[in-house]
Amino acid sequence: MAGRDAPVAGLVLAAGGSRRLGRPKQLLPYGGATLLDHTLATARACRFDQLICALGGAADEIAATVDLSGAEIVVNRAFGAGCSSSIAAALAAVEERCELLVLLLGDQPGVTPATVATLLAGRGEAPLAACRYDDGRGHPLAFARPVFGELAALHGDKGVWRLLDARAGEVADVPVAGPVPRDVDTWEDYDAVLAQAGAR
Repeated sequence: MAGRDAPVAGLVLAAGGSRRLGRPKQLLPYGGATLLDHTLATARACRFDQLICALGGAADEIAATVDLSGAEIVVNRAFGAGCSSSIAAALAAVEERCELLVLLLGDQPGVTPATVATLLAGRGEAPLAACRYDDGRGHPLAFARPVFGELAALHGDKGVWRLLDARAGEVADVPVAGPVPRDVDTWEDYDAVLAQAGAR
């Protein structure tokens, strides 16, 4: 991504167990491949200096189905403890040269490379940054290396949001047009993202 001063690592969080769906959401059909294929293609298009993908639930099936090329895979066996456990597992794999970590959700196909570019361009020197959509704050999120220790100590699915709240004065909220892109937790969500993709 041209214009960046420091190397950036991208982390795709795709370790969820898909309890509400009853089947691995990472493997749901989307755009001629799978939902996770789409997210990883988006992440590769961002041209991160390092790309990491955290798997957990159905990791073996995903590895056999999804194109994981270009990504370093971290398998989080404790994925049931929430996405914070995947972040902690992945942080150990982040190369020392990378000064920034961008979090992407593996089930949020509405995020585009342009979204990530906007986040990085608008972050300035802030240690934490989030996308400020028309209807609220959402992913992707960015964290500078000095925050990595706190990231690694988080717990549960809402840990990153608690960290953003705790350091509210240091967060760059970067304006991004449109609503927060929907992530897929239920069949209703899946139907909605399919409808949105078909409408483009």
